Formats: sequence, structure tokens, C-alpha cells
Amino acid sequence: MTRLTDRTQLARNRIRAVRIGLADFLHHAASDNLRERLGEINKRFTKPVVVTGLPDLWARLWPEARIVADDETLDLKPQSSDLVIHAMALHWADDPVGQLIQCRRALRPDGLFLGCLAGGKTLATLRRVLAEAESAVSGGLSPRVAPMAEIRDMGGLLQRAGFAMPVADGVALNVTYPDLMAMLHDLRAMGETNALANRHRAPGLRKLFDHAAMTYPKDPSGRLAMEVEILYLSGWAPAEGQPQPLRPGSAQSRLAEALGTSELTLPTGPRPKGDN
Repeated sequence: MTRLTDRTQLARNRIRAVRIGLADFLHHAASDNLRERLGEINKRFTKPVVVTGLPDLWARLWPEARIVADDETLDLKPQSSDLVIHAMALHWADDPVGQLIQCRRALRPDGLFLGCLAGGKTLATLRRVLAEAESAVSGGLSPRVAPMAEIRDMGGLLQRAGFAMPVADGVALNVTYPDLMAMLHDLRAMGETNALANRHRAPGLRKLFDHAAMTYPKDPSGRLAMEVEILYLSGWAPAEGQPQPLRPGSAQSRLAEALGTSELTLPTGPRPKGDN
């Protein structure tokens, strides 16, 4: 399997983030969102587990849960939990389907999986500006930001992992900073700086970041906006008695009847010449 992430470097980044003062506001926002989603489900969960790369933080956010590291092989026993949360770490996984399958196997029948991770729109402007700056300064490009999944991709991965009733949606956030250095400092304090396995190992040139700082677009107040997209995933461990999707064409009534309107029939046969 091709390695996306240097797990040793990722661990260093996370340790450094805690040491310099963890920027945990995105984790708090994700935790609050997950709590709201659970509040809308008419079911009580008694054996929750949280999979995370920041165990101390999520132990405070979810003191009722068992905390598990986001290793390649998760410390989860089959059918040991009724709720598994994969918290803000799946975007670093070399094998996200494998992570989802392990979570699904850890669930009891009709157990719930919830996940949150950085989505494809995250750091869109920073990616572009750094690429343009590196091309201008050194005449080439090196990977600096991890590729992140799109909503449609994650829905398909949930299905491949065997979850029933899979759902994927996203929430967009904008975080603003006075300058690029403040933004990069926050990314370090999140533990989200470059940990790609094929990254360029030499430190970035100062003139590269100076160029990026000059070209990064500013909002009307003169601040720099950092895009963040958090994807939220949910799926259920299959169980008897769960609602099942209807087969296409099995409807017993027409949509027009339900809406109280007339149904129009489209013309058939050859189209007149000149029609597009």
C-alpha cells in the first residue's frame, strides 16, 4: 500500500502542538456538532469509544468514552461498543476504508458510527498560494498539504465498509488571521502541519513564505481567511429490523398525487429537425 502519511512525523507534530499550546477550537466545534447529532437520535448509548490522535483532549471532551489511538490497527474488539466516534483524524489515514471497517466490526448490531474529518475544501487558498509561490521561487512543486476527501467520496467509503444507512455531509467554516505567520502558527498548534511521507525534507525557504504572504488575498478588513470544511459521517452496524431502502420502481403512488398537481407526459418519437 502506498504510504500517504509519515506516522512518526505526525506523532511529532501532535506532541509539538500540545507543547506549544494546543489550538483545539476545531475539535471543540466538531465535538459540539457530534453531541447535537446524538441528541437527535432516540437511543441511549452505553459503550462509547472515541478514536483520535489527541487522546488527552478528547478524554476531556468525552469523559464517558474509552479513548483509542488512531493507529493503523485500532485497539477495538469485535462487537464491543454501541457507539464509535472517529474524531478529526481520518484525513491522515493511509487506508480510510480499513479504518471504517475496523470501526464497523467493533460495533454491536444496530450500533452507531460517527466520524468527523477535514474535507476537500480545507486550506484551499493556502494550497493555491503556496503552490504559486513555490513555482515562482524554485520553479517546481513539492507536496505540502495532505489531500483531503470530498463528501461524495466518503459516502461511498461508508458503503464499502458495510455500514447501513450511510450519510455524509459537511460544514464550512472561515477562520481569519492578521497575517500568514499567525495562520501557520495555528496550524502547528493544531498538529496539522506537513506529515506527508513524500514531502520535501528540507525546511521551506523564507522567501517562499514571504512570497505567499504577499499574494494571499485579504478580506475588506485586511485579514486572511483560512477555509475549513469538516465532514461528518454516520452509519449503522447492520441489524435485523432496520429500515431498508425501497427498490427502484417499487413506489405505490405517484409523486404528482402527493403534491396535488398534474403530471405531464413528455413527447416521444423523433425530434423535429433543428431542435437541440
